[in-house]
Amino acid sequence: MKQDPLLHLSAVSVQFGQSVALDKVDLTVHNGQITTVIGPNGAGKTTLLRIALGLQKPTEGVVRRRGNIRIGYMPQRITIDRALPLTVRRFLTMANGPEDRLQAVLDETGVPASLLRVPVQHASGGEFQRVLLARALLRDPDLLVLDEPAQSLDLAGQSEFYDLIASIRDRYGCGVLVVSHDLHLVMAAADHVVCINRHVCCTGHPQEVRRDPAYLAMFPGGRPVDGLAVYEHSHDHTHTAHGDVVPLKDRENA
Repeated sequence: MKQDPLLHLSAVSVQFGQSVALDKVDLTVHNGQITTVIGPNGAGKTTLLRIALGLQKPTEGVVRRRGNIRIGYMPQRITIDRALPLTVRRFLTMANGPEDRLQAVLDETGVPASLLRVPVQHASGGEFQRVLLARALLRDPDLLVLDEPAQSLDLAGQSEFYDLIASIRDRYGCGVLVVSHDLHLVMAAADHVVCINRHVCCTGHPQEVRRDPAYLAMFPGGRPVDGLAVYEHSHDHTHTAHGDVVPLKDRENA
């Protein structure tokens, strides 16, 4: 049976005074699908994310979320007072997720149990990113929303983190919405890419978008910087027109 999208934005526009932040943007996220929104700074990605989360209403357009949807959100950054006595365990359990899921999400995200006793301010950049992801997963989300999830990681760390996101999608069957300004690695594991610069510049499979002139125009000289290539994820599945996951062996036998 066809399922409704987890999230559907149709012709969404946002205007602040005379400034247009978004202009007739469409976006759809399905179960089991990783949708990546990319674009330069000032492209409207943060505004789009706030609308997706229900934190802001569009000036025009339609926003639909599946009924009773559970959303896990990993913010771009959280500033925590260094004098605040807050351990990693306490930081995680403040997310209002069931504590009996704590060990499972620690295992999934690679957060060592020994880190739970450490003040959250003492976690390294890479450790804190995984803690934020674990916090988002505690709610057992239908939709996982990630804002610049690998911003504090080096190139190798980014690749590893995006592989982790793909494995979580496969295990949970959840939809994933990734928002980033990084144009070289952020397509990792994506099933669908939406490139915006206030409006939708191009959209499609990563291999289609990486050849689109509107995507290439975001780079100096009209091509990606030397040495920076789009990371490619090897899928063992494909998707129907509605975003449902179909193992390749099943598609071949169909």
